[in-house]
Amino acid sequence: MIAAQDLHTEFQFPQEAESQLSSDTDFEDPDGKHAKAAKGTAAKKGRKAPGDKAKGGGAGRAPGLGRVNGHHQENGMENMSLFEVVKMGKSATQSVVDDWIEAYKQDRDVALLDLINFFIQCSGCRGAVSGEMFRHMQNSEIIRKMTEEFDEDSGDYPLTMSGPQWKKFRISFYDFIAVLVRQCQYSIIYDEYMMDTVISLLTGLSDSQVRAFRHTSTLAAMKLMTALVNVALNLSINMDNTQRQYEAERNKVIAKRANDRLELLLQKRKELQENQDDIENMMNAIFKGVFVHRYRDAIAEIRAICIEEIGVWMKLYSDAFLNDSYLKYVGWTMHDKQGEVRLKCLTALQGLFYNRELGLRLELFTSRFKDRIVSMTLDKEYDVAVQAIKLLTLVLQSSDEVLTAEDCESVYHLVYSAHRPIAISAGEFLFKKLFSHRGPEEEGLPRRGRQSLNGSLIKTTVFFYLESELHEHGAYLVDSLWECGSELLKDWETMISLLLDEPIPGEEALTDRQETALVEIMLCAIRQACECHPPVGRGSGKRVLTAKEKKTQLDDRTRITEMFAVALPLLLAKYCVDIDKVTNLLQIPKYFDLDIYTTGRLEKHLDALLRQIWEVLDKHTETEVLEACSTTYHYLCNDEFSIFNRVDIARSQLLDELVDKFSRLLEDFLQEGEELDDDDTYQVLSTLKKITAFHNAHDLSKWDLFTSTYRLLNTGLQNGDMPEQIVIHAMQCTHYIILWHLAKVSDGSSLKGEMVTLRKQMRAFALMCQRYLNSINTAVKEQAFTTVCDLLLIFSHQMMSSGQEQLEPLVYIPDSTLQAEMLNFILDHVFIDQDDDNNSTDGHQDDEASKIEALHKRRNLLASYCKLIIYNVVEMNTGADIFKQYMRYYNDYGDIIKETMSKTRQIDKVQCAKTLNLSLQRLFNDMLSELGFNIDRSSSAFCGIKELARRFSLTFGLDQLKTREAIAMLHKDGIEFAFKDPSPQGEGGPPLNLAFLDILSEFSSKLMRQDKRTVHVYLERFMTFQMALQREDCWLPLISYRNSLQAGGDDDTMSVISGISSRGSSIRSKKSKPATTNKRKLPEEENSCSSSDAGWMNREQNVQTPVMMHSPHLASTVLRDPKKMRPEDSYTTAYTMPAEQLPHQHVPTQQQQQPHPHHQAAIDYNTQVTWMLTQRQQAEARQQQERVNMHYTKMRNHMQQAVRRGSGLMEEDEEPIVEDVMMSSEDRLEDINEGMDFDTMDIDLPASKNRRERTELKPDYFDPSSIMDDSVLNVSMY
Repeated sequence: MIAAQDLHTEFQFPQEAESQLSSDTDFEDPDGKHAKAAKGTAAKKGRKAPGDKAKGGGAGRAPGLGRVNGHHQENGMENMSLFEVVKMGKSATQSVVDDWIEAYKQDRDVALLDLINFFIQCSGCRGAVSGEMFRHMQNSEIIRKMTEEFDEDSGDYPLTMSGPQWKKFRISFYDFIAVLVRQCQYSIIYDEYMMDTVISLLTGLSDSQVRAFRHTSTLAAMKLMTALVNVALNLSINMDNTQRQYEAERNKVIAKRANDRLELLLQKRKELQENQDDIENMMNAIFKGVFVHRYRDAIAEIRAICIEEIGVWMKLYSDAFLNDSYLKYVGWTMHDKQGEVRLKCLTALQGLFYNRELGLRLELFTSRFKDRIVSMTLDKEYDVAVQAIKLLTLVLQSSDEVLTAEDCESVYHLVYSAHRPIAISAGEFLFKKLFSHRGPEEEGLPRRGRQSLNGSLIKTTVFFYLESELHEHGAYLVDSLWECGSELLKDWETMISLLLDEPIPGEEALTDRQETALVEIMLCAIRQACECHPPVGRGSGKRVLTAKEKKTQLDDRTRITEMFAVALPLLLAKYCVDIDKVTNLLQIPKYFDLDIYTTGRLEKHLDALLRQIWEVLDKHTETEVLEACSTTYHYLCNDEFSIFNRVDIARSQLLDELVDKFSRLLEDFLQEGEELDDDDTYQVLSTLKKITAFHNAHDLSKWDLFTSTYRLLNTGLQNGDMPEQIVIHAMQCTHYIILWHLAKVSDGSSLKGEMVTLRKQMRAFALMCQRYLNSINTAVKEQAFTTVCDLLLIFSHQMMSSGQEQLEPLVYIPDSTLQAEMLNFILDHVFIDQDDDNNSTDGHQDDEASKIEALHKRRNLLASYCKLIIYNVVEMNTGADIFKQYMRYYNDYGDIIKETMSKTRQIDKVQCAKTLNLSLQRLFNDMLSELGFNIDRSSSAFCGIKELARRFSLTFGLDQLKTREAIAMLHKDGIEFAFKDPSPQGEGGPPLNLAFLDILSEFSSKLMRQDKRTVHVYLERFMTFQMALQREDCWLPLISYRNSLQAGGDDDTMSVISGISSRGSSIRSKKSKPATTNKRKLPEEENSCSSSDAGWMNREQNVQTPVMMHSPHLASTVLRDPKKMRPEDSYTTAYTMPAEQLPHQHVPTQQQQQPHPHHQAAIDYNTQVTWMLTQRQQAEARQQQERVNMHYTKMRNHMQQAVRRGSGLMEEDEEPIVEDVMMSSEDRLEDINEGMDFDTMDIDLPASKNRRERTELKPDYFDPSSIMDDSVLNVSMY
């Protein structure tokens, strides 16, 4: 019945016992027969040909009958195809289908041809099936014909095109198929013609090698199958109703039984059974002809379509599809390599588990694939992981016994994930697992308070938080539970009750550790409610709140203020001595609405809060507690609220007492002749720490603390026995004093003369910190260094920006002594081995946390100094000692040093290059002092410097034009350094630093061609004639450096000619364009290329070291056109110059190669260089003319030789892309082969018309005229 490839259907629906589908069936038909073999099949050939059929795209349209009846004719659309009507979407899908059905009833061949063309055009094919093709050609022939007419210019087709029009088209495409089947479900689909033809066509298209055909037909077939499932479901319902009516009628007594009705019911049931058999055959054909092959297609989108639709079938008609025979496809595909397909599997399963009844029927599937689902919670695709967690949540709802404790724990820890959707999904899973089950004993509990249901749930949250051992991530846990458990987390009344109320008899009280965790969770919930954004690392920024969210935020803030304004003093009083609890509790007031203190008449509670803060401040000396108290006072002292005066008075009284106490203690403490008492030291330190903590957030200028703190620092410097903590906090406090003073001066609110006072204080304090850099205590030196860096950065020339020119007297420029001391500090305290850092880690070398903390401290010190380099506060060349540590300490500070190099290069490229060169020179000098002047170039020290130079070279990037001047200056300084010191071996030996040229050669690749020649000429100035003759190993750095400068230094024409003689080079490297002879050079370029055509450089010295030249250039060598030199002449002796050969003579090459040692002493090296430069100008015109004359011939010969070596002149084309329709068998799961016999189809596309094919169209390829054709060579001749 179905014109598919030998499809044997055995698709049966669960009706009676004899029609039940066995659990292990895969739709095989062992007998090879259809369920309805008695029915005939509509033949493709021999159909009755309608006499009014037309050809082409409009074929199948009867005369006088519009494309669609009535509705479309009224809108002027009678000549539009079905595809165009659906694409426009102006007509309702129902009316479009009705019109097509009407046309089908009048002439089914015409209408069916239009429907076939609809699917062809939806695939993006411009061809159309004509009536003649429809009557006389098989489906395979039609598809082959359409494939030939397919437009391959673009890979897009309607299903993949973007834009609102095509998105609407896809929706209309789905609707059209569904409505078509629904409207035809009572008659047309059973006529054994329409559905047979459509299914046969879609099955053939789904096997096409053309992706557009395969994708579109698979989607259409799957949607068609979904529509048929709906029809089958309706048939099943009707059959059940008919059977029920028949049984009821038959059970009546004979007197009341209606035999006519029984016969009608029997006839109706028979018809329904026949229709159901037809539907079974259709679905069987689609499933075995399309789904079974396409669910493992090579294209992920096609696989996703199949999995999505089978999920719909199982959900719609679970009696027929929800069994292991179909679920296995979903289970196998969960291992797909593409996240899109895995996502469809999970969403399909979610639709099944969402229904509890269906979830109970998935026990066998869940037991087999549960581990895979659990592992997908860690999927690399975040969307897949989120849906996997949601699926496990649904599994948890269907049955508590399916997931083990280990399965749940693997999801629990995801509440701390940085990806917020994953964390929220995991929070929902956690909430369902731990908080959604209520026992009978929990019914009737109060709604709020310690004994409420929320009380036990909050305890459970605390227990979970402690067991997870991530005590610094409370905000992440709260954020994960916020969407599903915000009501629980906002029950602050219950939290306060758990903290303040005493437990009832028999109730287990919270431990101290549990109370600390509860306070942290409570603070995080308050922050989440008031700020309404996730914690750091879980969001891309603050989002705009809706009106409803803003109202909720205000209501929550009001509740928090009213509740904690009363409870917070009590909590502080209870936990006054607990550091962690007090620190968290003191952060709550910054979320208050301070107006409520006045409107709610809560001033007495404000006074109680201020008293408790005073008491906490009196009992604690820990920095975090003191800073929390200072921050709370800073928030409460807001002059916009009416409580400002009350809080300001309390703050002033507190600070008066602290300052008076500090002054009194300081006088006793600094008395001469008395030894430091431990109690006095503790009192001074604690008071100073409190003042410093408040000075960080409050302006204490009116108390004039600078004199006291400076005096304390000066005494400590003189005596040398001052406790380090006192010195450190005195520095911090003095620093805050100067910053507050600067803020007043910058605002213009200071009195006259205060700028002079500030300048004096700042310079005196900076000098004091500089002296403390030599302290014996590491912590004091680190604090002094950090303070100096901050002062230098704040009081640098940057402070005059933004119209602050009046601050120019305050600019502080460090002298060379201070810069040297700071650099020495960095070298001594930052660039050290981990095991040597004894002081910073306080002796805990084995403690990993201490090592990490010490590393962070050293990174901060280095970053502070690097900022001074970046902002040009210290000289850039001081960074040389930093840059030279790049390789050795790459893991610890590589990112900081690399960023510093990048910033300095943006400031001054040349100076940055000099600094990099200086760092290499210092490393080289260090190596000399350690190893001596006999350097082993294979030693680890030398190789390390060379590798560092290579890394430095990579930082210059690929744009040689931007870094041209910097690279040239780097080579200049390097050459000067290499020849600076004479040889320690005496006359005739290599210079001391000659090996540095080997390091410098790492930068030669960054030079432009003309700059290489210029640098080479500059190098020759430092060379003596004897140096050029040396061949010992100690002279190899000079030889290799010269080779690096000569490599690629030829002009364009010479590079083409030298390519002919370069036997080892590839053909592709010879595609350089010839030089344009009439191109005018800029003056700068002419100067930089003064030796461009001289015979300085060997033409083929890229790899091997050439034979050393013996004598200076001859005139004939200079004047000789480089193109006339044979390849074997590239190693000519360029220093031969007999006295009788003057510049005007041309001597044969054979004579050049004969050395004349008796003339070498007569002409010194500098004279030879001067003479050659003069001769170059005389030969310029002659060389240009010769180039024009010889260019065409040389280029032609070069191209002919290159073509004879191979067809490499043409660009290498990519191989034709052969799209395998099926996934590779290697990627398939082993389970796929179980019980299934699938044939993997490997279809190769024909090779595209690429250049390799086009070359075959030129039979006379070696014809010179063909070779010289620009279109063939893709090389511009001129």
